[in-house]
Amino acid sequence: MMSTARKPHEASSRVEAIDWSAVSADLDLQGWANMPKLLSARECDTVAGRYDIDEDFRSHIIMARHGFGRGEYKYFAYPLPSLVEELRTDLYPHLAPIANRWHETMGRDVRFPDDHAAFIARCHAAGQTRPTPLLLQYGKDDYNALHQDLYGEHVFPLQVAVLLSEPGEDFEGGEFVLTEQRPRMQSRAMVVPLRQGDAVVFAVNSRPVQGTRGSYRVKLRHGVSKLRSGHRHTLGIIFHDAS
Repeated sequence: MMSTARKPHEASSRVEAIDWSAVSADLDLQGWANMPKLLSARECDTVAGRYDIDEDFRSHIIMARHGFGRGEYKYFAYPLPSLVEELRTDLYPHLAPIANRWHETMGRDVRFPDDHAAFIARCHAAGQTRPTPLLLQYGKDDYNALHQDLYGEHVFPLQVAVLLSEPGEDFEGGEFVLTEQRPRMQSRAMVVPLRQGDAVVFAVNSRPVQGTRGSYRVKLRHGVSKLRSGHRHTLGIIFHDAS
């Protein structure tokens, strides 16, 4: 009898091949890290193509209706598409040690288990049962206002975005941007260079920074600048579920 088990995606092996020590160092230095070519062009097109499959999603958000910017996005429903589920499951164990180290440095008591399923069980026990991975779609003049993806009491401090479209071919403009609010200093803006299939991992809310008198916290927000032309799709992978 033929097995019904799903064959792992090639993206799983790419996750294992990432230089995680370099990712950790970049996150400590600037609050974000690039992970080039996490997905192939074919995988990007396949994920982006799911946007019109309504049964894949639990919610459809038009940003302008909520003051979030312009454009739209959809939250996936459970069960997640296999590629999205594998990315969420495979990325988490590499990020959990960084999250725990950050929490210890910032004096926060919460620690995260090694296994993503155990963390999701914690979320669900607290009433955070709605899946948060999402697919975003932008057209000309669309943008995403600076924001944080928190969703409840239990928040994993890192998240991932994967650009599914090719800059310069599919769209112009639409850069992924981060701002960092530093105590007693002006905010810092950062533009993350991404090509199709590249992923960025970044701080959801706050991160520790080492200063001359010890560590302190800085808050981050993220968004997308206005598209000048074309269409842009992004996969967002958030590791906590929503209440």
